[in-house]
Amino acid sequence: MMSRNTLLGRFLHEFTRNRTATIAAIVVLVIAILAIFAPLVAPQNPYDLASLVLRDARRPPGYVGTTGMLHLLGTDSQGRDLLSAILYGLRISLQMGLLAGAIAFSIGAVVGTSAAYLGGRFEAIVMRIIDLQLSFPAILLAFVIAALLGQGAWQLIMALVFAQYAYFARTAHGAASAERHKDYVEAALSTPLSARRVVLRHILPNSLPPLIVVATVQVASAIALEATLSFLGVGLPPTEPSLGMLISNGFQYLLSGRYWISIYPGVALIILIVSINLVGDQIRDQLNPRLKR
Repeated sequence: MMSRNTLLGRFLHEFTRNRTATIAAIVVLVIAILAIFAPLVAPQNPYDLASLVLRDARRPPGYVGTTGMLHLLGTDSQGRDLLSAILYGLRISLQMGLLAGAIAFSIGAVVGTSAAYLGGRFEAIVMRIIDLQLSFPAILLAFVIAALLGQGAWQLIMALVFAQYAYFARTAHGAASAERHKDYVEAALSTPLSARRVVLRHILPNSLPPLIVVATVQVASAIALEATLSFLGVGLPPTEPSLGMLISNGFQYLLSGRYWISIYPGVALIILIVSINLVGDQIRDQLNPRLKR
């Protein structure tokens, strides 16, 4: 058991005191494990078009297919086992969210911190660009970039990064501006250290707490954006069914009683996003004592 005397130990102890956040963290961990081991857990590979049987399309939960497979959550319009498609879709959502979040975090942190350190005209120009971008809805920016780049995993990641890096840049700029005038930075500047070393080794590490909070929110936002773009048809190709595409494929069947094709992927998406947000709220409260309830 981890000691409470360490920084991480105290953080985990305080985190687990919030039962809701602890349950949410467990849910995220379980979903992540299921997503990582989807090829081993899922009854079917929904990407293997040769294994799909059109006669089994749009079948209700509990249906036994022509091959003898039990479709616990039913099948979609292509005959995919919905449980398998949801597990693979969760895998895609987590991959897109984490990769896009990590890249946006790196770019935004460097841009915002550099602007705060250099100041002057560079800071004014960069932050006006950031403010201009933040004035547009993220979904609009992501949709335009995804439409221009075309379908594909990396094209979608780039669209998500472009739509989200500004949030990290604005947060990093605010935190770095506060750190820039502190005594330890002035002391570092009085030594023959390069500007890069001062920014990366002194200012940026002390600006991380608010960035970590934003990262948890933006990962959930990236997952929601990816699902929205896939729902609109500008996300991943049809051969890689994400949760958004599954919801889109079943949308036309809602009024005909085949609710499971859209509802079950939608429920899985909601559970993932809400759980990540609950974890992020608790991290925010712990890293900023003024926000503690």
